[in-house]
This record gives sequence, C-alpha cells and structure tokens, in this order.
Amino acid sequence: MEKFDYNQQMDIRFKHHELIDIQAIIDECDDKWFNQTLTKINDSVARIGIVEGEYHWHKHDEDDEFFFVLSGKLFIDLEDKTIELNPNQGTTISKGVLHRPRAPKKTVMLMVETATIDPIGEVES
Repeated sequence: MEKFDYNQQMDIRFKHHELIDIQAIIDECDDKWFNQTLTKINDSVARIGIVEGEYHWHKHDEDDEFFFVLSGKLFIDLEDKTIELNPNQGTTISKGVLHRPRAPKKTVMLMVETATIDPIGEVES
C-alpha cells in the first residue's frame, strides 16, 4: 500500500458534553495535512481537517463524505468538474465517487462521515 505524509488522528478526542475548542486545535497544528476525529455522533464522526496542499485521488466505496469549510479555500476535484468551497460552504461527496481534495492555502474544514471510514480510501492506480 502506498504511504502518504498525512497526520490522521482517528481516535475520538472529545467525549460527549466536553467543550470542543477548534481554535486550540488549529493553534497546536504544525502539519500540512492533519485530520482529527472530534466526537462520535451515533454511527458517524465529526472530524476537523487542517490542510494545505493536495490529497491523493481516492474514493470510498461504502461511505459518503461531507466537507464544510470554516476558513481558507478547498477545491474538491472530481473526474468531470471541480467544486470550490469557501468559508461557510460545504458539499457531500457520494460514495464511490473518485475525488481529490486540495487547498492552495491553509484551510480548516469540518468533515462528517461514518466512524468506520478509512480516510485514505480506495486509491486508484
């Protein structure tokens, strides 16, 4: 399996009823591509992504993904178009759809997806 230089923290960092301080997570992040699971909501999780640069082309055969930009700008390349997300904008990528997120500058986003998803996804060769 191909190795990627991402810091992906899949542990659930906050229990229910705990304060989630996004700015504190941003302040302590030095990585170019960082994901942290914040909390579990039924069978799904909310994750913070602090990203800059390109992720790889991939898909999730069994899982939809929701992306919501808090700051910065996120492009999600699909095979036939690119979706541009600015602050306070989001989109859902359907399961099985090949996509590549990329951020030209530091971008903070919220993601909602199933708790069992592998963020690396199925990589196209």
